[in-house]
Amino acid sequence: MSIPKEPRQLMINIMYLVLTALLALNVSAEIFNAFEMVDEGLTTANASLDEANSAKPELIKEAAKKKASLAEYADRLPGLRALSKEASGYIDGIVNELIDASGDQSGAVDEGDYVMVLDKRELKGKKSYDGTTRMMVDEGKGMELKAKIMEYKEKFLTFVDEDDRKRLAAELPLSIDEVAWTKSPNKKKDWADFTFGHMPLGATMPIFTKFKNDIKASEAAVLNHLAGKVGVGGATVVLDKFTVVSAPKKSYIIKGDKFSTDVFLSASAGKDSQTGLSISVNGKGLRADADGVAKYETTANALGVKKYNAAITITDPVSGEKKTYKKEFEYEVGERSVTVSPLKMNVFYIGVDNPVAVSAAGVNSTDVKVSMGGAGGGTINRKDGNYNVRVTKPTKKGEFAKINISAPGLTESRDFRVKRIPDPIAMLSKSRGGAMSAGEFKAQQGVRPVLDGFDFDAKCSITEFVVVRVPKRQDPEPARNSGGKFAGKTSSVIGKATAGDKYFFENVKCKCPGDAAARNIGQMVFNIK
Repeated sequence: MSIPKEPRQLMINIMYLVLTALLALNVSAEIFNAFEMVDEGLTTANASLDEANSAKPELIKEAAKKKASLAEYADRLPGLRALSKEASGYIDGIVNELIDASGDQSGAVDEGDYVMVLDKRELKGKKSYDGTTRMMVDEGKGMELKAKIMEYKEKFLTFVDEDDRKRLAAELPLSIDEVAWTKSPNKKKDWADFTFGHMPLGATMPIFTKFKNDIKASEAAVLNHLAGKVGVGGATVVLDKFTVVSAPKKSYIIKGDKFSTDVFLSASAGKDSQTGLSISVNGKGLRADADGVAKYETTANALGVKKYNAAITITDPVSGEKKTYKKEFEYEVGERSVTVSPLKMNVFYIGVDNPVAVSAAGVNSTDVKVSMGGAGGGTINRKDGNYNVRVTKPTKKGEFAKINISAPGLTESRDFRVKRIPDPIAMLSKSRGGAMSAGEFKAQQGVRPVLDGFDFDAKCSITEFVVVRVPKRQDPEPARNSGGKFAGKTSSVIGKATAGDKYFFENVKCKCPGDAAARNIGQMVFNIK
């Protein structure tokens, strides 16, 4: 603006400038007061962290003495504490250099936080930003600080179990915001310029105190990790053994009933755990093995459903608190018995497979032994979950083939008669005899045996027969046939059939599975129409 010529107006403008400057100074003072309040709050938080971090190592050492395998966690404590002190000292060193660079030359402070610096040195240059910009931005101290913070974070993670490092790395507060400075509208060249460029000394003090807070909080996070590993604090109960458990509603059921069971993952305290574990059934204590598993046994003296109550108590090794979990179970007591069920007939037939189901109530199927004895020359083999019986000769009156069953505490047998396969029926087409047209009769290929009402998969075969043609007012014409199919002279005799003829099929013989010799199955008579 132009300088007024009138003295009065010049005086007014000068007064206005002075007032504006005074207002600016008042606002600046309020802002710096706010910075100091924030810094004091962070300093108080740091003191609380120091107190907590100093107490926890002794707890970890005491807990680690209980198991040799936990000693390694106590061994990490000296290095962790030294690292935290080194990192905090590094931050204090930068603060002292900044105070000197900003015009206060009263001497460096060896150690201590920002409050100590203020008390001893009073920050005469707290409104100056020349020193912070020159040292932290232009001379590269800010980028060095950034690198050191990331270096200290990696060093903190070396005290953490490898399997937990990725998770804890995300939780450690010691970090650098790599995103905010790139979005700054003032076009900052790097993180240091964004954080410290043209920042008054007093405004940077809370930033450094916050970094010290991050260091102490990171130390606390690692201490908590170590405490959890030895069973101190939140990780008081260590469940490190797991197994799949099936708890059936009933451990004995009848065929046709539904089997129901709860299947779940069970966790228990292993041999390296600090957890106190006690197990009891019906009020009687049981001894648990190294995997936290106890065995309950009782003798079944009466039949029926029996119930028992199981209780497991876990004692917190640090707080001494006990928690008890209870559940009722049941089982059924029955008598051992054997069932042998032929799946097709109540007798065994020679020459075919005779399927049989064998079960022993109250006995595991793998403990059941089955064998053949007695008459009939039989054998028995397991097949598709059941058994298959083969016999070679029929039993006489008073004789039986025997299936013998043996199992722990059980020996029984079941008797069966043995028979030949029943005589099949000789048939021509679908007929056993009677009237048949000449055309249908001459179209037949031979005689076939049919096992009517027999459930087994057995095939008999015709071995021979004699056919006799008796035409009207002519002499009979016989023919002997070998096998069931018409051949030779038999085919010629069958081909002469005319209305009024009679055909006799005599001495029809066949052999069935298991037969040593052919059997006679009777005759057929057909009237040709």
